[in-house]
Amino acid sequence: MDRLKVSLPNFAVMRKLAMRFRGILRGDDPSKLASWLTDARATGLYGIKRFAQILRRDIEAVHNAVSEIWSNGQTEEQINKIKTLKRAMYGRARTELLRARVLPLRV
Repeated sequence: MDRLKVSLPNFAVMRKLAMRFRGILRGDDPSKLASWLTDARATGLYGIKRFAQILRRDIEAVHNAVSEIWSNGQTEEQINKIKTLKRAMYGRARTELLRARVLPLRV
């Protein structure tokens, strides 16, 4: 990591901003988000600037993600699991087999 930071100054800037954003998400102070967005916009890195621009579109949701303790991560995980299973079984079986694999066994 240190070699990359020395040889690629843009990498060091990107990593610093990414780690700050990670810290903001894991913390509970959404006021730091405004300064991060300002710093991200000022950087010369296209990817970071674009990410900040997209975050600004739905800034209220980002503020809520930082300040609220609630998360829909478990729901998203279950949906992703079912969609992956459905894609893997496409054209191979009927809905009975899909239902048997998705729903838990009843005792």
